[in-house]
Amino acid sequence: MAATALSARSLSKRFELYDRPVDRLKQTLFRGRRRFYREFWALRDVSFSLAPGQALGVIGRNGSGKSTLLQLIAGTLTPTMGDIQTQGRVSALLELGSGFNPEFTGRENVFLNGAILGLPRDAVRELMPGLLAFADIGEFIDRPVKMYSSGMALRLAFAVATAVAPKILIVDEALAVGDEAFQRKCFARIEQIREDGAAILFVSHSPAQILELCDAALLLDAGEALLLDEPRRVVPEYQRILYASPDAAARLRERLRAGVPPREEAIVEPDIGEARESVEALPETRLRNPDFATATVADGQRTRGLGRGAPMLFDPDLRSASVVEYPSHGARIRNPRITTLSGEPANLLVRGERYWFAYEVEFAQPVQRVRLGMMIKTTSGVELGGAVHAVEDAATAHAGARVAARFEFHADLFPGMYFLNAGAMGQRGETETYLHRLVDAVAFRVQHDATQMQSGYVDFRVRAESMVPPGRNDG
Repeated sequence: MAATALSARSLSKRFELYDRPVDRLKQTLFRGRRRFYREFWALRDVSFSLAPGQALGVIGRNGSGKSTLLQLIAGTLTPTMGDIQTQGRVSALLELGSGFNPEFTGRENVFLNGAILGLPRDAVRELMPGLLAFADIGEFIDRPVKMYSSGMALRLAFAVATAVAPKILIVDEALAVGDEAFQRKCFARIEQIREDGAAILFVSHSPAQILELCDAALLLDAGEALLLDEPRRVVPEYQRILYASPDAAARLRERLRAGVPPREEAIVEPDIGEARESVEALPETRLRNPDFATATVADGQRTRGLGRGAPMLFDPDLRSASVVEYPSHGARIRNPRITTLSGEPANLLVRGERYWFAYEVEFAQPVQRVRLGMMIKTTSGVELGGAVHAVEDAATAHAGARVAARFEFHADLFPGMYFLNAGAMGQRGETETYLHRLVDAVAFRVQHDATQMQSGYVDFRVRAESMVPPGRNDG
């Protein structure tokens, strides 16, 4: 029988809602003989189990009970009914700074949270250097938390939550606050914790993250578990309910309760006039996604060959904060970088343009059948694609050999932050292995294009057109 890290059986949580403060006092005085409150069931009869190394994504609309479920498992709320069983330490990243005293310094809060998790002060002191390096908030660690920005609070909270080697890690929507480079750093840490055998409970409004990170997904709606299945089956049902009219959504819920996959016609929406009205009502920011502003620099700093107002192509402060280096086995990758085709350094890329990803490999011993590769990844670690190049054996036949590799690629990606892996594989004796590998070696951003709207990651250069059949608009 497979081990279980987390088991929830028939979890339910009821809250008592009072219209007036005096009603709460009356309820106490009448000792339950009369009821002065209304019942609100935030969660009803939710059950699931999670094995070590598995990740469960919890998805649902606002008010569906996601945060209540996480708080029950984290132990900050007590279930009205049902049972929770956990194996090992539970670490939770819920509301930003919820475990911090705003008057204490960051360092004092680290010790406080360590004590809450059952760690002796000496153990926290040993973890402190790595924790501070991960959080990377500098001198603010010795300043009161009330002075922190939301990003700094997230950095410290995540560092504390993941530094204690949890067996169960609970992550709420908090990661959405961090910048993209730190998000990638967090996702890399989550991946490592999962590989070490911890179970992950992950809440997100992002279907892409659920699909990318999770083995299973739980769809909650109005406190009810409608579907527990593979993410590729759960996410479409969430989207159907999210965008359905009230009547269509009610039919979808009934079908899911009955275990019947919804028919496509069940999600038919209001007529085209209503649909057009709803689209026109969307603010410009929803359509244009301006988060990735195009930066410009002074003439003296601008990449050679570009005129005034042209996009900046290189930001020296844009570096990968999540580099993972594999052990070297006879080779070492040096100086991974992106350049323009003319050799200028670049990490702020223009969509659709061509670039080189280049690095050098030094060989400490003769190696055969060497292959050099690259891989582009998203901030959440999804591998979008890459290439592998075979090197002639003669080039690596002696110790001290050096090979320069470069890969030309089109930046056919939508605006956002991405990462590049560099890897060298080869045959040592009878064994083929990684000679050296750098994960998240280089970070780059594809810059915003105000003339285009974003949908997904990859720009397939889709050409669209529309036409009106003859006779349809004759009046």
